[in-house]
Amino acid sequence: MTTVNTMKCACEPCLCVVSISEAVQKDGKYYCSDSCANGHSDGKGCGHHGCGC
Repeated sequence: MTTVNTMKCACEPCLCVVSISEAVQKDGKYYCSDSCANGHSDGKGCGHHGCGC
């Protein structure tokens, strides 16, 4: 049996891989930041180095 501990952020253009234990959970999906979880309603990216979402 394999346990998944990390996964890609659910935000489509985002390149981040997030730890499930530290992720922002919304609607059963896992996001790397509040910005991604809220659909970038603030107009900002996630702010992680190397990611242009």
